[in-house]
Amino acid sequence: MTGPEGRIIDSPFPIPAGNPAPWCVPVKNPVSLGILLTSLAYMAFTFHDAIIKILTSSIPVWQILFFRSLTILLGCLAYGRVRLIRQTMTSPIIKPMIARSILLLCAWLSYYSAASRLQLAEVTTLYYAAPVVGTLLACFVLKEDVMPARWLAVGVGFVGVLIACDPIGLTVSWPVYLALQAAVLWAAAMVLLRKTSLHEKTIVQLAVSNVFFLAMTGIAVLYTWQTPDMTQLGLLIATGVVAGCAQFALFEGMRQAPVSVLAPFEYTSLVWAFVLGYLIWGDIPPPNVVGGAAMILGAGLITIVSERLRRRAAV
Repeated sequence: MTGPEGRIIDSPFPIPAGNPAPWCVPVKNPVSLGILLTSLAYMAFTFHDAIIKILTSSIPVWQILFFRSLTILLGCLAYGRVRLIRQTMTSPIIKPMIARSILLLCAWLSYYSAASRLQLAEVTTLYYAAPVVGTLLACFVLKEDVMPARWLAVGVGFVGVLIACDPIGLTVSWPVYLALQAAVLWAAAMVLLRKTSLHEKTIVQLAVSNVFFLAMTGIAVLYTWQTPDMTQLGLLIATGVVAGCAQFALFEGMRQAPVSVLAPFEYTSLVWAFVLGYLIWGDIPPPNVVGGAAMILGAGLITIVSERLRRRAAV
């Protein structure tokens, strides 16, 4: 089987007869589309995190995640209806999708636990080891041909994060371990997402992930429920809408381009975080933040330019 870039893929996932592989649909420039979708996804995730930050002062995290998954799942069912239920239940890769959901849940729980004990700059810096880990896993697990330009982009982006966050006095501790664990789990989930996205529709993947999250968070909500007012309810629903759009864009982006190409664009969420911090909370970024953000944007430009040069050389 050939992948989006024409390479042969040794796939462990069965493709049902009569169901053509999604990459059989011709796309003029799948890598550029993947970069665009992934960048939009991380922008949306940043808005999602900002809403969660507002809500966590009064609503338990479990309840926020429950409402988020419920909103996304209802949206999926409104779109796919009975057909979506049938496709989900008969999917040949249901087990890998559930495994990915477990990784994501563990990653988010680790991240939120670390964030409650570390400064934002500290947890952000540690968590942004994920693109580096993701590129390594893409090289060894997915057997992607990670060119020097991709390594350079990941490295420049990570240095930009270090400069922007400037974590001072960070010592080894349990919260630090949790933040690093979140980074590794997220990277592993993204690698598995790359595999599953090549073999199943995005709407089915969204349904599986959010059914799993709904079940897991629903148990905790029984013990932590707090009745929201109308404003909080609106924000809870908004969290689901924004997260649903972000997940859809991320899943589709992973379908179009290799993990090693998309990894540096995860750093762009930090730039959006500083923008929202200024617009919502009036946080004025210091010079090191501006310099770090410039390096992060530079990492994205390195990837875009190198991929364009590679395509021209292949013509």
